[in-house]
Amino acid sequence: MDNQAIRRYLPWLVALALFMENLNTTILNTAVPAIAHSLNVTPLSLKAVVSSYVLSLAVGIPVSGWMADRFGTRRVFGSAVAIFTFSCLLCAMASSVPMLVAARILQGIGAAMMLPVGRLAIVRTFPKSELLAAMNFVIIPALIGPLLGPTIGGLIVHWLPWQFIFLVNVPIGIIALWMIVRHMPDYRSEHASRLDVIGLVLFGSGIALLSWILEIFGEHYLDATSLGVLFVLSLSLLAAYAWHARHHLTPLLQLGLFRIRTFRVAVAGGFLTRFGLGGMPFLLPLLYQIGLGLPAWQAGLLMMPSAAAAMFMKVISIRVLRTFGYRKVLIVNTVMIGLTISLYATVNNGTAIGWIVAISLAQGFFNSLQFSSMNSMAYADVAAEQASMASTIASSLQQLSVSFGLAFASILAGWYLGDLPQSDRVAITGALHHAFLTLGGLTILSSLSFWSLKKHDGDNVSRGAVDT
Repeated sequence: MDNQAIRRYLPWLVALALFMENLNTTILNTAVPAIAHSLNVTPLSLKAVVSSYVLSLAVGIPVSGWMADRFGTRRVFGSAVAIFTFSCLLCAMASSVPMLVAARILQGIGAAMMLPVGRLAIVRTFPKSELLAAMNFVIIPALIGPLLGPTIGGLIVHWLPWQFIFLVNVPIGIIALWMIVRHMPDYRSEHASRLDVIGLVLFGSGIALLSWILEIFGEHYLDATSLGVLFVLSLSLLAAYAWHARHHLTPLLQLGLFRIRTFRVAVAGGFLTRFGLGGMPFLLPLLYQIGLGLPAWQAGLLMMPSAAAAMFMKVISIRVLRTFGYRKVLIVNTVMIGLTISLYATVNNGTAIGWIVAISLAQGFFNSLQFSSMNSMAYADVAAEQASMASTIASSLQQLSVSFGLAFASILAGWYLGDLPQSDRVAITGALHHAFLTLGGLTILSSLSFWSLKKHDGDNVSRGAVDT
């Protein structure tokens, strides 16, 4: 394959796959009532359609790095996109809840391989001095997909059968498969180890159970005691994996990577920041649809200015990081994200649309810089042979942070609402305002995690100081 062609088209290819995954994650929510009506079930009974995808995603991500090392990035990434695209067709053809759940499990398996393996291909293709630009390009769909999802889903459900929310990804998947054949590099490890089956069972079951608990938290499916027992069990399984990994020559996830300061701060510190951001997709639709009384598609439109701001930040973030460095950018930008989240507490029925758009633009602007910074700095000091492991760990914690953020946001909103009825628009708006202020304050505090960075950390990525 022509190396120049690979470098030109690989970011587009990974961006397409990431866009498919993020669009799919958010577009389903607006169609739940229509699907429930079509399948003659209650909307709450479709919770398994969402949780089954999250569980298969949580279990599949940890093994993705090993599969890429063993079978090659082209085969694994191509298979992941093919499985994901085919499962979209199966979802559209489903005529019952069990069929839809089965298709969503398959969809989660495909999605679990796409992001870590795509990110790995980017890391191995581009030198570290060019990694920021490549990562910056790829991360934009991660911001745009969730913003377009509610709007597209609302429009499809309004004008077309619900099946089209799954079919919209099929042509994108076909284009991606064509590009994989032509432009996907085939990286693999010359000395691929045997799969750590015990580690997979311990970590996979632990993270799947934890993800499921976070997914159903607040739905009253289980009593508090049962939830507590399951939560302790999930942490025990993860602790058992940590002990196992220390005594295994080739563990599923090499936790020793956290000794690398830039990786530790980007992934662990990034977890805390993503924790605050993870609740926004849950809180904003509630604010717009319940607090302001807007229909789903209009609420989605109010979230779209963030996408425009993210695109603009894509152009200038390289210059910003080159000028100020990762330490200053991450500390200051995290504080700005917290302040932006807090500003949503000023939005109510009498708020001018221009002010809401301004907040949305600011959030997209700072979020884009944050994701670009954290995702690229994670690989600054990671050796080439550790890239697949680093990508797998980063993707696993990223998935967990989203689940934690959504669960925590729902807890906050419910706690501040108290015993007041959910039909009380003023009460819900007040509860959401307090939730925004709490999330904003916690996000500002999370900036402390970036203080451990040194002045020149990540310069080989942001400034090309060391080209490896």
